[in-house]
Amino acid sequence: MIYFTALIAIIEREALRYIGQRERFVAALVRPLVWLLVFAAGFRAALGLSITPPYLTYITYEIYIIPGLCGMILLFNGMQSSLSLVYDREMGSMKVLLTAPLPRWWLLFCKLFAGAIISILQCYTFLLIAGIYGIRMPTIGYVTAFPALLVGGLMLGALGLALSSFVKQLENFAGVMNFVIFPMFFLSSALYPLWKMAEAGRLLHDICAVNPFTQAVELIRFALYAQFNLPALGWSLIATAAFLALAIWGYDPARGLIRKKG
Repeated sequence: MIYFTALIAIIEREALRYIGQRERFVAALVRPLVWLLVFAAGFRAALGLSITPPYLTYITYEIYIIPGLCGMILLFNGMQSSLSLVYDREMGSMKVLLTAPLPRWWLLFCKLFAGAIISILQCYTFLLIAGIYGIRMPTIGYVTAFPALLVGGLMLGALGLALSSFVKQLENFAGVMNFVIFPMFFLSSALYPLWKMAEAGRLLHDICAVNPFTQAVELIRFALYAQFNLPALGWSLIATAAFLALAIWGYDPARGLIRKKG
């Protein structure tokens, strides 16, 4: 019960913090909505009026990028949650949390899970606004997408958690965020299919294919159509485990990076 109590307490703390930061909620929605309503017109003209992925016969470009924009929300929120970890470490509240009589890995997982839940709420709000605009997915897809969004949120949150263990100062983490976010986002299938990347170059296609963010986006894309993408799920889980293991090692004062900086 103490493990469950800690999980609920951390989720409540993150939720209260998020409620008090309304600007963060608005920014998380404005970013993908700008891509959907403004930039989609230019990309549609560049790619053609329609595209035909292997699992659909016809799909508009706006519908195609919906999963990618959900991935964008998960990516940015994962990084911003980790940014708050760096702030908490500077203020000392992170130290208090990690000294709780629970395994360090569980406390970090609770922070990770809380951030993923908030990211999912943001994604569903974005899907609701997109539906009002007229861009709708299959009804069952909104249900089947939840596990995919959870896996993607955990993976990208774990990446941010691992990065936060390397960065000591809050100012430096903002630069690291940009260095990670933009290559991961643009070198993926979030905005254009992989076969379009193959036309540009085989090396570029291979880089996009091994990008963990691509696997998360494809997992969400298939799930929104109630389809299961086993390779994307497998690679996403492997990446989540690797990033989380790196974060646990980084936050271990006995042999991690915090001790080396201290």
